[in-house]
Amino acid sequence: MSEGRSSAGSPGSAPTVLRMVLGRRLQERRQEAGVSLEDAARALRVTTLTIRRLEKAEVALKPLYVEKLLETYGADRQERDEFVAFAERANEPGWWHAYRDVVPGWFSAYVSLETGAKTLRTYEPHYVTGLLQTPAYARAVLSGGFPNDGDEDLARRVDLRLRRSALLERADSPTLWVVMEEAVLHRVVGGPEVMREQIDRLLEFSELPHVSVDVVPFAAGAHVGTCAPFTYFRFEEPELPDIVYSEILSGAMYLDQRSDVVAHLEAHNRMSLLSSDAQSRALLNRMRKEYS
Repeated sequence: MSEGRSSAGSPGSAPTVLRMVLGRRLQERRQEAGVSLEDAARALRVTTLTIRRLEKAEVALKPLYVEKLLETYGADRQERDEFVAFAERANEPGWWHAYRDVVPGWFSAYVSLETGAKTLRTYEPHYVTGLLQTPAYARAVLSGGFPNDGDEDLARRVDLRLRRSALLERADSPTLWVVMEEAVLHRVVGGPEVMREQIDRLLEFSELPHVSVDVVPFAAGAHVGTCAPFTYFRFEEPELPDIVYSEILSGAMYLDQRSDVVAHLEAHNRMSLLSSDAQSRALLNRMRKEYS
């Protein structure tokens, strides 16, 4: 992932978590060997910019490139073979690649990060977070967001969203901590029946040990998080930095500079203190009754 603020490119260019890990390891191996960017670039007959992009997982890591770089760094045959095998795995398309016709390029990277994360923290001022949406709620949200879609494309977008939510049922499921505004519950998406079903799902998931749902009440007034929705990712792999995703109308930003990440993490912490678990559940139950 590029340093600072960046937008993802085409679906095929979205870095998988494995590719990010490999890029970081190649950078560490080059630095350990005392090889400069210029020397690495000469070994591949490319520019130093290409080496930087390889190490930041902004381009696919060709196995031949990986082997040549490791040879330049003085790696033995076993180490080169291990890196090449890693590169082949890292270049395999993710399961979401089958949906590339309906997934914006800037969102492909999000699905990859979501799939590989150990911890997810989200802030949602407008809608229920995608991982907790029911099929009917997801369809209503997506039909509003993509008004020109035909039935087939809309169905594929809904299917992708539901497949994403399956990660919460894995044995190694990540921790999900959702902070959302009370306004989300008042926005009638799909009608009262859809909203009631959606709130039931939120109540159900909030009882799981790895899922937390905090609802910031209107009574909290102005607070630090009155901004765009965002998601914070933390990974098991020590090579990977924490990353924050923030979405805008026509794209997204992926932030990994520490100052940006810390600012979002602190905002999430502050917002979570504005409502207790008991208060959030009481608010969810009250709103469910209103839709009955």
